[in-house]
Formats: sequence, C-alpha cells, structure tokens
Amino acid sequence: MIEISNLKLSLDKLDGTPEAERRALRRAVLRRLHAAPDDVTGVELRRRSIDARKKSDVHLTCTARVTLRGGANAERALLARLARRKDGRGIRQVVASTPTLPSRTNHAPASRPVVVGAGCAGLFCALALANAGLEPLLVERGDDAHHRSRAVARFNETGELDVESNIQFGAGGAGTFSDGKLTTGTKSPLHRLVLDTFVEAGAAEDIAWDAKPHIGSDVLPGVVDHICARITELGGEVRFRTRLTGIEVTGGTTAPRVSAVVLERREEGGLLVQERLACSRLVLACGHSARDVFELLRELGVTLERKTFAMGVRIEHLQADVDRAQYGPSAGHPALGAAPYKLVSHLPNGRSAYSFCMCPGGYVVAAASEEGGVVTNGMSLAARAGTNANSGLLANVLPSDLPGDDPLAGIELQRACERAAFELGGGAYVAPAQLVGDFLAHQPSSTGGRVEPTYPRGVAWGSVEGCLPPYVAETLRAAIPDMARHLRGFDDAEAVLTGVESRSSSPVRVTRGADLQSVSHAGLYPTGEGAGYAGGIMSAATDGLRVAQAIVDSL
Repeated sequence: MIEISNLKLSLDKLDGTPEAERRALRRAVLRRLHAAPDDVTGVELRRRSIDARKKSDVHLTCTARVTLRGGANAERALLARLARRKDGRGIRQVVASTPTLPSRTNHAPASRPVVVGAGCAGLFCALALANAGLEPLLVERGDDAHHRSRAVARFNETGELDVESNIQFGAGGAGTFSDGKLTTGTKSPLHRLVLDTFVEAGAAEDIAWDAKPHIGSDVLPGVVDHICARITELGGEVRFRTRLTGIEVTGGTTAPRVSAVVLERREEGGLLVQERLACSRLVLACGHSARDVFELLRELGVTLERKTFAMGVRIEHLQADVDRAQYGPSAGHPALGAAPYKLVSHLPNGRSAYSFCMCPGGYVVAAASEEGGVVTNGMSLAARAGTNANSGLLANVLPSDLPGDDPLAGIELQRACERAAFELGGGAYVAPAQLVGDFLAHQPSSTGGRVEPTYPRGVAWGSVEGCLPPYVAETLRAAIPDMARHLRGFDDAEAVLTGVESRSSSPVRVTRGADLQSVSHAGLYPTGEGAGYAGGIMSAATDGLRVAQAIVDSL
C-alpha cells in the first residue's frame, strides 16, 4: 500500500457531495503517481483538512492510501521510478495496521472490575475490559442517553434541574452535549481504534479522516447507546441511576488497597437501595463535575493535588462573519461548511487566554448540575447549521491563585462563580450576558445587538464580570483585541458574552503512578478528564483504554 500526502483538491472541482470529492481525489492521485487509471485499484482517504492560509486560494489538502494492480512489487517499482525522477516527495510504502481491544484473558480476578462513570474514559475502559472477558460493572449516576436527553430538554424548557441526570451526568458524559468534537493535541496509535469504534456505533464515516472531526450532539446519544449495548453483549453490565457512595479498603494506613465499593440507587417507587460489592480494581472515570466523589476521596485519604484549570465565558458571533474571516471569498462554499477557529493570546503579564470547545453553527447550552448555579457550555448538531458560532473564552486559574492548601479549593471557586452567575441572572437558571463592546468599555449592557444569544434559559443583560475572578476578567479583556488581530471581527462590539464557563477542565488530579494506580491506594485506577489525565473525548477515551490494558496486564 502506498500513502500519498499533500494532495491538493481545488474547490472549483467540488460541489459538497462525497461523490465529487472521491472523483477529485482519484484524479489527484493519478496525477501525483503519473499512473494510468487501470493501474490504481483502490483509493482510501486517510485525512482531509482545509488550507485557508491564502484567502485567494482556499483548498482541501488530503492524504490517501492507494493500492496498485500488481500489489507490493508494483508499488516498489513505482516508488523506484518516482525516485529516479526525483518526484517521490510525500509518497511512501506503508503496511496497514490498527490497534485492537485487549484479547480475552483466562486470568479473571475473583471480583469483577467496577468502572464508575460512563463518559468517554469509562465507556472505552469498560468496553476493553468486557472484550478481555473480565465482565466489568459500569455504573453511571445519570440516565441512559434517551432519558438523559429528555431530562436536558425538560430543564431547558422549565428550569427543573435533575441533579443526577443533566448535561454533565449521564451516558456519554459531558461530551455528549458538547458537539462530540474529536480533535486532540495528543498523539496515540489508539486514536484510530477510538474513531473506528465510533463509526461502528453509528457515527459518520468522515470522522475517520476529517482533520477536525465531530459527531454532533444529535447523533451522539445513539452512538453511546450502541457502545453500552456492546459492553453488555460482551458480558459486562451497565447500570444507570447508580452512584458510588463508599469505598472500603484493607491494609490499614500503611498499604491501603481497595476491597469493596458501596453503590446507591433509587428504585422507581422511590425506595433508596444500597449495595456493597467486593472489588479489588476500581476505575474512577467520574468526570470533572462529580464533586461528591472528590470529597469522598479526600475523606478516604486518597492523594489528590491541585492542577491548573480554566474559567471564563461563552462568546457568540454570527457564523457568517466567522466564515468570511476564515475563508474570504470562498465563504459559503458547500465543500467547506461552517468555519471553526482556534485562538490563543499570551499576555505581557504572563497570563494567557484561549478559545475552547469552539462550536461552528452551534448553540450555548445550560450545563448546570447543582441547584442554584449557572454553568454554560457549547454544542453543535451534526449539520452545524446554526446561525451563530460560539466558543469558550477562557483564562487559566493556577494553583497559586487559590487560597489555603485544600486540594479541592478549585471546586469551591467554581461553585462560588456559578452561584454568582445564578444571582446575576435573577434566578431560574437565566444566565448573565454582556456585549463585547460594553465588556471592553467596563460598562454593563442593557440590551442585545445583531447577535441573538442561544442560551436556552434566556439571558439577563448586564455584566459578566461579577461571576469571574478579577484576574480572569482582566485577562479576557486584554485578550479579545489581541485575538481580533488573528480573527477579524472577534472583537465585534455586538458579539455576546454569556457566563459562566466553569467546567472546561478538572481543578483536581487524583495522583497515579506509572502503573496507572493511585499512588496512595492500590487497586484504584483514576482515568479521564475528571481525574486530571485527559482534555477531551479522544484523550479521555485513549486514557480509558490504557487503564483497561494496565488492568489486564496486572492479571
């Protein structure tokens, strides 16, 4: 198999349909290899990105894998011929390989592993453990995807918050309602396995090759349901509406080891049921909003540490303005879709701000999980056809910014800001909002402009500064004009800021060693974003797979 990189596809040959793109890719391959049509028996798109560095020449850049009539011998002959012509740059012979889930083991422990949390880390960890024959129990405090979607819709419409099943808690974790973005700054051979698993579960095939893949919050619930069903088919068990309320250990204070867990669920009639299960391997994939779990760990004496996290607001622009800023005259071309952006500003005072979870054609969502607190996040549907673009606009909060030595001090800061946002909104989970122009001028807003806020519970015009730490507000105020130098219109006076974005990352790390177990409590495997070891769907999923492999290896 031959891999060819940097294949250019001109927009004038594309109409936005997969068929036109496949034809254009094949033509580009034939030109690049100087090959006859009959010589090439297969063309597989491996990566596609948009090159918009020159607004006068926006185009697609692709990597493809090609098979030739004649097999490996023909490939070697072609590469030799191109080398003689000094025309082989970006072309190489490859051997296709894909990571797989751990194989079935005959060394299952006496007690099955328990995985807490059905976000990306927990789902993929449980899937891998089930494939290895370990019959894991996956517990999730929230609902399955269908009932969770109904709980979210009810909250958006009525303000009735289900503190156990919401945008933070439930099947798929927080990522289910934040677009399902699969971009990542990490590199791992497991990424392909994660993408293939999503496709098998019902995600669009283009996530396997798009440089900025996403699934869409309208598609993700079905994908998550499929993965949960697969875990069950492989011998695992998935329980929803089930919380971790206790962890028992043996070995005293010198060598504590997890020995049992206490789970709690409420039956349909309202009866509260507690269950104690023997457990020597507990995977903690609870997500960054399971504050009661972190409090439980602190009480148990599990080693925790503060880590840098981020806070800020959601910023909304018209998507058409972002498209023009990114793609120039090509904005609106059907092969391009809604334009994303990624911005960072490093300020002279040493602080930084950056865009996070940017949602092209998306919506700001109500992401509260505690009563009396307003939290924002963002999502897009698969089509990314909304009028607005939105992104988290965040600044880092450093451990040194926090008072005292409590490892959970960051959680208390988040909670205080969320409650302040609730008060600024006037209650009922209405969010405070402010125009960018007014924010930069240090004055409250009394009304909106041409960008209509999409936060579903409504907004109260005023100032967002009251729900932000002063150093965060000042960092964002200094960063917005700087970011506008890289994305024209980012400082549009009528763009909208909605607060508060407080759950972008975990302020706590559950410290683990090289064996991926807690450094203080053997048998406890912290994983994913909540435990401080991931920063998105892909990194969380791969971390869950790594933990599953570590458990299998330990047997």
